[in-house]
Amino acid sequence: MEVLSVRIGKPEDMNFILGQSHFIKTVEDIHEALVGAVPGIQFGLAFCEASGACLVRWSGTNADLIELAKKNALAISAGHSFILFLGEGFYPINVLKTVLNVPEVVNVFCATANDTEVILADNGQGRGILGVIDGVAPKGIEDEEGIAWRKGLLRKIGYKL
Repeated sequence: MEVLSVRIGKPEDMNFILGQSHFIKTVEDIHEALVGAVPGIQFGLAFCEASGACLVRWSGTNADLIELAKKNALAISAGHSFILFLGEGFYPINVLKTVLNVPEVVNVFCATANDTEVILADNGQGRGILGVIDGVAPKGIEDEEGIAWRKGLLRKIGYKL
């Protein structure tokens, strides 16, 4: 078995969700859930089929994001994995529960805008996602100044009152 790493290729500040599901219906169900939950959402979605034709299935509302999703899904090539890229102004926090409530979704590996590498196992028959490296390691422990900054930011951007 070979262990390898695939870097997610994307613009620096673009958010995405990487997950695993269990059925070809995933593509349509995630698409329908997103457009039903967030009016005007811009996204691209791709899913790696693990049986039958074994194609990268795709959908979305934005051609550039769809192409990005297809390219990254093919690079990962792990059975039943999906990747969802969100357009500018749309964040995982706004759609994560919606995605997790899709019956086919069994796991989310990450929801981030950070530089991310997907750690894969390849046994010659297929690939599986072992995990992700999301961003960088902590550089220390938050102090009182850091707590005040965090709380201020969350209130400034409207996530806390």
